[in-house]
Amino acid sequence: MEGPGEPYPADSWYTATAQALDPFPAVDGDIKADVAIVGGGFTGLSAALHLAERGVDVVLLEANRVGWGASGRNGGQIHSGQRRDVEWTEAHLGVERSKRLWALAEESKALVRDLIARHDIDCDLRDGLYATAHKKRFVESEKRYVEKLRRDYGYEAVEWVDQEPLADALGTDVYYGGIHDAGAGHLHPLNFALGIARAAAAAGARIHETTEVTALEDGAMPVLVTTRGRVTADTVILAGNGYLDGVEPDTESRVMPINNYILATEPVGAGQDGGILKGGEAASDSRFAVYYWRPTPDGRLLFGGGETYSRRFPSDVRSFVRKHMLKIYPQFRNTRIDHAWGGTLAVTASRMPRIRKLRTGVYVGAGYSGQGVTIAPLAGKLLADALTNAPGRLDDYASIPTPQFPGGKWLRTPTLIAAMTWFALRDRL
Repeated sequence: MEGPGEPYPADSWYTATAQALDPFPAVDGDIKADVAIVGGGFTGLSAALHLAERGVDVVLLEANRVGWGASGRNGGQIHSGQRRDVEWTEAHLGVERSKRLWALAEESKALVRDLIARHDIDCDLRDGLYATAHKKRFVESEKRYVEKLRRDYGYEAVEWVDQEPLADALGTDVYYGGIHDAGAGHLHPLNFALGIARAAAAAGARIHETTEVTALEDGAMPVLVTTRGRVTADTVILAGNGYLDGVEPDTESRVMPINNYILATEPVGAGQDGGILKGGEAASDSRFAVYYWRPTPDGRLLFGGGETYSRRFPSDVRSFVRKHMLKIYPQFRNTRIDHAWGGTLAVTASRMPRIRKLRTGVYVGAGYSGQGVTIAPLAGKLLADALTNAPGRLDDYASIPTPQFPGGKWLRTPTLIAAMTWFALRDRL
């Protein structure tokens, strides 16, 4: 069980290889700002950076350390598109909006690369990602999807890879083929978050760590109640994702926290000649509860798989993830696991993010459903745009319905467990 004031996870490979950042002070008493942000992950840090660069007086409040949550614990994968594919967005939102959302996702990838280049962030950025088919029946539809992206969306960075060359590239023969996306990639997410934090602070953002927000009081000027004082602002941005307990009930009923887990092996030559993932790309698969993996610069396999739906993590995270890894790489049965950790992300019922104005003075960016490395930094920028000179930039996300989970906050967990049990069974069929 984790709570406010916790340090970075001790057993995370990201923690072990982080570009250390001195702590920011906690709030000490009542303060005011033009904009107050809840959450020091990609969304909040990006919003703080872009607002501060425009001369806005912005305060960011983080219950632990910046990058402590999902932003500093995830698989580090930069995917193309939204969490839902363009066939889903076309069917539910129409072709034109689908194309605008694709363009926003392309802008998201460009923003990640721009932030890294502009602020000299050392976060091991590498290009390339394989999206693999774990069922033979998926092959033809995935091939058609490649053609659709190339033909209808003008995205020519994707190509289909048949089973044999894919096995050679990945170092495993369990997949039936896959999409190679040269425009996607992967990075060290904690160092990326820390780099954005450095840039935001240098631009004038006031960042406060170990300051938990316990309530939001509406009024002519919203007030954030914290464990260390009250913060009054013209506008509040809720960017706590899966960590907004008790702060905004309506968002809680629509954004569900779940836990996911990752391990890092001892160095095995991953991403190097003669090793698995020899081209250096990341990979993920077509399971609903997705497996994802990538090489680290020092040749480790970083592998993610397995989910739980309470605040408690498994007692033995290494064993919990290792059983999933061995389904893909049985050759690592006797390989030492040097790191294993978990983190809390957030999903929506539609698997599309909730980025919008909630009411006068209150905005939200949350529910990235596993696509946060790509989409969350842009969400922060779009929220900054909305508060300065371009409110219409939120429209394409704000108009996407994010329905409540059945039963709202209190019944969402058993409902999700039932659904995920069904999808896990379907993955095995």
